[in-house]
Amino acid sequence: MGTKPRAALLMLLAVLGIVAGSGTAHADGVPSGTDIQVAQTLGARELTVIIRRVDGTPSPLRVDVVTHQGTAPGTLHLAVAADGVVTSRGDVVLGAEPGVFPGSLQVDKPGPWQLSLDDGSGTTATIPFIVPARVVPPWEKATYGGFVAAGAFLLLALVVAMRTKRTAFALIPAGGVVAALAVAVTGALLSASTPPPPAPGSQLDPTFDNVTDPYANARLSTVDYSRPPVNLAVRAERDELTLGLTDGATGRPVDDLLLHDNAFVHLVLVSPSGRMSHLHPVRVGPGDYRVRVADPEAGTYAVAAELVRRGGGVQLARSTVDLTGTATPAPEPPGAGPRTVDGTPVDLTVTPGTPTTVTAHFRSQDLQPWLGMLGHLIIAGPVTGPDVGAAAAKAPTWAHVHAMIPPVAGQLDRPDETVAAYGPDVGFTYTFAAPGRYRIWLQAERGYRVLTIPAVVDVPTTGAGR
Repeated sequence: MGTKPRAALLMLLAVLGIVAGSGTAHADGVPSGTDIQVAQTLGARELTVIIRRVDGTPSPLRVDVVTHQGTAPGTLHLAVAADGVVTSRGDVVLGAEPGVFPGSLQVDKPGPWQLSLDDGSGTTATIPFIVPARVVPPWEKATYGGFVAAGAFLLLALVVAMRTKRTAFALIPAGGVVAALAVAVTGALLSASTPPPPAPGSQLDPTFDNVTDPYANARLSTVDYSRPPVNLAVRAERDELTLGLTDGATGRPVDDLLLHDNAFVHLVLVSPSGRMSHLHPVRVGPGDYRVRVADPEAGTYAVAAELVRRGGGVQLARSTVDLTGTATPAPEPPGAGPRTVDGTPVDLTVTPGTPTTVTAHFRSQDLQPWLGMLGHLIIAGPVTGPDVGAAAAKAPTWAHVHAMIPPVAGQLDRPDETVAAYGPDVGFTYTFAAPGRYRIWLQAERGYRVLTIPAVVDVPTTGAGR
């Protein structure tokens, strides 16, 4: 009897190991995070800051900075802080040619962090981000705990059976084996139907506690986390715009914007002559975003800020701002047809109808993603009169349309700007709601240069909204 129980014990433990392994193979889990791409118009530089994903802490934090054509060389001073305390510093040296320039910092715990970038101009950009934690769901704890308890009860049952003359005593721990296995199997079966907790960062304001233990807030899952709209106030100081974002209910500064299409704020400016600028203001404090306007025209600019607040959807806040400058007005853009933009030949076609198709043919397959998309189309209208900025500010339609990047099977992270393998066509589909003349601006990236193609589209009465 001495060898047989031991053999039985080993066999049963092996079976339990196989069962446990098969249960965890299909288990759900909290993702370890993905790369974060954040567009930043810092001073005269248009940058894309890529915060590489962190799978565990403590660990290095890799930060890559992508520059574009015309970006001046220099040094960016980086720092990361948690709870307002800077824990690591580093520099990124930007070269004269566009490309990707690496930096390295250190994070030592999961939770909300803040990355700051200082180019020496007096404006320090801050990017909030979250270092995720490896969280074990309750059902997984129950499954593992059940299998461990079943193994312990099984061992106890064998010991009791070998050391006592009355084998009936072994039935007590054997019952524990059955109960523990029932708990483990129930946990595994219920895992698929267990709702996830509110996600810190997308619904809940992230804290170190709810990032490391999101299931502690599961009892709050029925709470409405939506926030009121954001009020936008735009102020011009020389060549810099200050965006004040306040809560529509309390008037307090808004500090819960979410990353949306690789930016916290997409700011579109339309000059009096129709020159469009797609900028990405930097966060310098709660509800305080700033951006420099290079070489402005004199007159009224239309302002449209696209943003997402935690617990809410996409919001487009519109305003106007008067700027002083000496820039030469932009010429009236043509409609469809061939043209050259920054040395790149482009064929623009507009196929009218409901919906309308706008396609830019770049004659090459080397386009790069920008803001996570293959292309962007800004639409404002109908507009009339010579002052396009003032007319666009009053236009009933503002739209921001995307050309998506073709998906790749098995690819978790979206391709960044280092991938130049798309095109040659960038197409958009949009339904114009009313007849009239619309200003459109199509944008795509090639050779680390963001190309902007202005055009006008005349929508006839018979083809609008039908």
